[in-house]
Amino acid sequence: MTPQITTYSGKHFDITKPNPAAICIEDIAHALSLICRGNGHVTTFYSVGQHCLQCAREAKARGLSPRLVLAALLHDATECYMSDVPRPLKQLMPIYRQTESGLLDVIYEKFLGQPLTVEETRLLKEIDNAFLWYDLTYLLQDKPDSEQPQVYCIPDYEPRPFADVEAEYLQYYRSCQEGASWK
Repeated sequence: MTPQITTYSGKHFDITKPNPAAICIEDIAHALSLICRGNGHVTTFYSVGQHCLQCAREAKARGLSPRLVLAALLHDATECYMSDVPRPLKQLMPIYRQTESGLLDVIYEKFLGQPLTVEETRLLKEIDNAFLWYDLTYLLQDKPDSEQPQVYCIPDYEPRPFADVEAEYLQYYRSCQEGASWK
């Protein structure tokens, strides 16, 4: 059996040899709107798609470039193809991390023209980690030891229909593309 999945749009995607032509924003938006944050260990459903939208809004509120706003929207797009693994377990899986990193580079290259720089990655990780603090606090009632990070956009953890999140993700993607000046 080959290591490929059939996506929502009917494409066949081989995770070991990611073909940029098989990467589709509609597949990403659909899948991420249906995947729950925290491996499902949350008090209410909150999708990875909602989290990515939150990160993109935060990147925009921080005045980051349109390229980084789109990168924030796409930062968990690998989960569309290879699911997510909780951070503590992921640290024990070097091959998974390597595969995920390579796939994310392919996704960024397809949608941004090239992978992120080290500094761009640092800026996005800062936003992602800030929202992890909020997720732990409000979705898991597990108060982190660190101080509350300052964010411009407080997360809204109200459950939303997946179709609404999917549509908003696609709309946000298109608005980012309209302002694209990095390619």
